[in-house]
Amino acid sequence: MEPLVAALVVVALIAVPATVLWRVVRGRRDLGSSPAERATFETLHTASLAAPPLRAGLTPAGALKASRHLRELLGSRAIAITNGEELLVYDGAGEHHAREAFTHAAETLADGRTQVLALDCGLPECPIRQAVVVPLTTDDRVIGSLAAYGDHASAGLVRAAQEVARWVDSQLELAELDRSRTMLMEAEVRALRAQISPHFIYNSLTTIASFVRTDPEQARELLLEFADFTRYSFRRHGDFTTLAEELRSIDRYLTLERARFGDQLQVTLRVAPEVLAVAVPFLCLQPLVENAVRHGLESKPGVGHVTIIAEDAGAECGITVEDDGIGMDPERLRRVLAGEDRSGAGGIGLANVDERLRQVYGDEYGLVVETGHGAGTKVTVRVPKYHPGVAVD
Repeated sequence: MEPLVAALVVVALIAVPATVLWRVVRGRRDLGSSPAERATFETLHTASLAAPPLRAGLTPAGALKASRHLRELLGSRAIAITNGEELLVYDGAGEHHAREAFTHAAETLADGRTQVLALDCGLPECPIRQAVVVPLTTDDRVIGSLAAYGDHASAGLVRAAQEVARWVDSQLELAELDRSRTMLMEAEVRALRAQISPHFIYNSLTTIASFVRTDPEQARELLLEFADFTRYSFRRHGDFTTLAEELRSIDRYLTLERARFGDQLQVTLRVAPEVLAVAVPFLCLQPLVENAVRHGLESKPGVGHVTIIAEDAGAECGITVEDDGIGMDPERLRRVLAGEDRSGAGGIGLANVDERLRQVYGDEYGLVVETGHGAGTKVTVRVPKYHPGVAVD
């Protein structure tokens, strides 16, 4: 493939997701057969193959997997990829130049400028005589380099290397966004655990202690439920879980709360079996149930009722958590969900779950909350049954 053709196509690729590229490529036979069209769609296909390993960041494994496809995009005899500290991969002819590749990139890593180098090679049969070294950047920082090696450094190769590097930059920036999103979700789950745990642990242990003398067997069963609940809540792996696991943890939570409230807490649970395997964000429902018990019913005189329903809704799973408690001021609820008020009374839990649902599925999947003073609270959650990137580890 001509480097300049690849460069022109790559300009159009920079903001296009690899999944879209692949769908386009799959239909390339129907989109024309001229040389220019074939070159265009072959470039799309090659870029789609290079994208996934780069989305893991600038790592040795990712660079190795992407290198062959990047070399094909450039049409060069060899390429080298470095980070700011070492050579990650040298792919192609003239492998003896690999030991010098990081030195070739030194000036580009230092000043962020493209360099065209003439190489002194003592092997007459070696096809490597020049190198074009371009910077790889994220957030205006040079984090590595891409070098194209060949027998000459034409203007077309320089331009192709620069455009391919820009496309690589875009994939690395997406990788940074993915990492940032993961770190944010982990931080939010940690914040949620911190908000839930002290209150719940104190009440649970106090309740268990009250049964130690009067009903030791009940105390033992509650202690086991408490251990299983905390083991699930404080697990350290996976952003997602199944609805079945989330509901099982909620059942343990409610078992402990019913031991505390006695007949004052009534629970209705209705779940469609076909949605039990649906993947949901970890701890996305338990805070809603705790909010219903702790802030909806705890201050209500008499019997309180919590209803949890999970239904099959075609391509989605619909979940509602409803209580007949004291309710909440709608204006304060608006401030809570907007992140303007997190001063207790369920604010952290509701806002946390709403934000994580929107991050994972999009803004159309935020919480829907119906409430009012003395009118109880109904929280509705919709999650797609299948969504890219959502899976149980």
